[in-house]
Amino acid sequence: MAASGQVLDAIGNIASFMTVHSAIDVSVEGQDVTMVEADPTIHIHIIPYGSGFRLEMFVQPFGKGGLYLKPGVGVANLMAEVGGRRLQTRRNLKLEEEKAREIEESCPILDLAIDLEQENKREWHLLDPEECLQALLEIEEIRDRVVLEWPEGEKLAVRRRAGINQLNLNIRTSQQNWFALSGHLEVDQDEVIELKVLLEKVREAKSRFIPIGEGQFLALTQEFRKQLEELILFGDMESAEGEDEVHIHPLAAIALDDLTRQTCTTADEGWKKQLEAIQYAQDLVPEVPSTLQADLRDYQTEGFVWMVRLAHLGIGGCLADDMGLGKTLQALAVILYLAKEGPTLVVAPTSVCMNWEQEALRFAPTLNIRTLTGTDRKETIESLGKFDLLITSYTLLQQEVELLEQVDWQTIVLDEAQAIKNAATKRSKAAMRLKGRFRLITTGTPIENHLGELWNLFRFINPGLLGTYKQFNARFGIPIEKHHDREARRKLKKLIRPFMLRRIKSQVLDELPPRTEITLRVEMKPEEMQFYEAIRQQAIENIEGSAEKSGRHLQILAEIMRLRRACCNPRLVMPETDIPSTKLQVFAEVIEELLASRHKALVFSQFTGHLALIREFLDTRGIVYKYLDGTTPAKDRQRQVESFQAGEGDLFLISLKAGGLGLNLTAADYVIHMDPWWNPAVEDQAADRAHRIGQKRPVTVYRLVTAGTIEEKIVRLHQEKRDLANSLLEGADVSARISAEELLELIRSG
Repeated sequence: MAASGQVLDAIGNIASFMTVHSAIDVSVEGQDVTMVEADPTIHIHIIPYGSGFRLEMFVQPFGKGGLYLKPGVGVANLMAEVGGRRLQTRRNLKLEEEKAREIEESCPILDLAIDLEQENKREWHLLDPEECLQALLEIEEIRDRVVLEWPEGEKLAVRRRAGINQLNLNIRTSQQNWFALSGHLEVDQDEVIELKVLLEKVREAKSRFIPIGEGQFLALTQEFRKQLEELILFGDMESAEGEDEVHIHPLAAIALDDLTRQTCTTADEGWKKQLEAIQYAQDLVPEVPSTLQADLRDYQTEGFVWMVRLAHLGIGGCLADDMGLGKTLQALAVILYLAKEGPTLVVAPTSVCMNWEQEALRFAPTLNIRTLTGTDRKETIESLGKFDLLITSYTLLQQEVELLEQVDWQTIVLDEAQAIKNAATKRSKAAMRLKGRFRLITTGTPIENHLGELWNLFRFINPGLLGTYKQFNARFGIPIEKHHDREARRKLKKLIRPFMLRRIKSQVLDELPPRTEITLRVEMKPEEMQFYEAIRQQAIENIEGSAEKSGRHLQILAEIMRLRRACCNPRLVMPETDIPSTKLQVFAEVIEELLASRHKALVFSQFTGHLALIREFLDTRGIVYKYLDGTTPAKDRQRQVESFQAGEGDLFLISLKAGGLGLNLTAADYVIHMDPWWNPAVEDQAADRAHRIGQKRPVTVYRLVTAGTIEEKIVRLHQEKRDLANSLLEGADVSARISAEELLELIRSG
């Protein structure tokens, strides 16, 4: 801590400087004695003590040059030689005690210090330099009642408190509607600190005590310190290198309006217009378009109003509602509201595009639905106008970005926007090239891999708000993910909160039935466990015996994938083996019980090979089921869903990645996860295919986890990642963030 370091440097060479006498009668023979009035003033000494400081309280009854005594302790009548004179006085011990107690009560920091001596000795140990600075500040405020004394050498000084009313600000509109801030803090009549210098000192000190010279500190009020930190959060001091200005993102006007009202601020018309626009948007209560063929729930209306307000400000938003709360319907309401201003583009995963078409036709029939099918894509795009809604996939966005980027879209919606989470991908780069007045992303999992993906999503909706990736990683990514920094997490939440709306089902849907989650531990038979253990040992040998280091991470992941397959069914690793799968046996028992009670279930696995073995088993039992994986064409996919919802089939087998999005399967009231995935949010999304609006029955989620294997370790990682996700948003994928050594440890330990 910079401030603490300067405290230590400032007193590092201080030597002891006094002799404290006992409070006894000191007689001086052969001299005339002069009677003097005792001085009850309290003296406070600060001297080095270990890694901190010792603070001691004394009185000097004979005044300057006389002996030091503990206040209220000892005899009242004293005689002593002071400066060659023989003096006598009578102390008022009660008054000394009262003054000492007043000083203690005026210095709350002493309650936190360690009392070194017995009662009435009044010696304290301040462990932290920060505590010493606080003590100095408190003593400074009662200097009329106390004398502060230092040893010989350098001294510390805390200049008075500085509050926000001492800050002068100048705001002007800069390039790309950013704002440039300059100004200064008036320390006193003869000294000012430039704004940029002040912010740099605040960032470095990480304390409200700001070093302003050798042994000199300025004490900021807690509120002022907090407001300056917010300015740092929104500011970009690096891009203004060599200037006396701090560049501020235009969205900062929302957060910094309160600060500017408390300072002496001079601002140009651009800033004033921004504040007026914000006020207008905050007061705006838009009506849901009458052409929307649906009655919005209260929380959906709130979502609509929130998005319209952002659109009026030219600000993008992230609708991050829990799965099953109707994000598509809310988005369609906003699209209808803004449709008269220009065309709309919706980009969604291929598997979800048809759902968008159906929802738009059902709820917003006045929109002109367009797609990029056929060969006339250029003509389709160039002919778009008001009330036109173009629905396309991320794949076609990437292919046709040169055409799509030429359109000035009124509204752009990226559905399941985690598709652009990776800034390095072509689809992400294509999305960033689009031009739209209102940018909306919808996703139930804004964070899948790590916080860097949240940064990329915000780069699409509000470019520059979170700074460059390097700045974001330094401010938030590393502190939060590596050091679990709560303060950094709090600041990030505050920064993104105005532009992200997230509600979970338990908060807004009282009528939604309960959801129960049950983990079924699958105990392998001895033969199957021996098979698994042999594969595990072979995996360790393969990794440790490999001379190739560059691809070690991928090699470990490949071995882990093989182990996870072995946990599901030995035949997924060795097709010719006759070792039975315990997990398949447990699945059979669960299914038999469910079907006997007339329940329907969704069955998820990330391995299509695993689903193939389950299909083989169901066919031998004559159990009717529906099936969907990534190779299922969109039209067949929709037919499978509709027939299952209509009552055909008792089970719906779905590959996890292909069926976790855009499906409404409320005909099922049970969900079975055959194997755990790295990312618990993906599993949660899959379960939400059944537990969503329209479900009338309680939903039960089974997770089959093989005991004593790598599956158990993956499940244990889920909670750790959920903690981070829930503290900010939702979801986390661990496989992309765990180091090679950490992955290898998963194999070594089981």
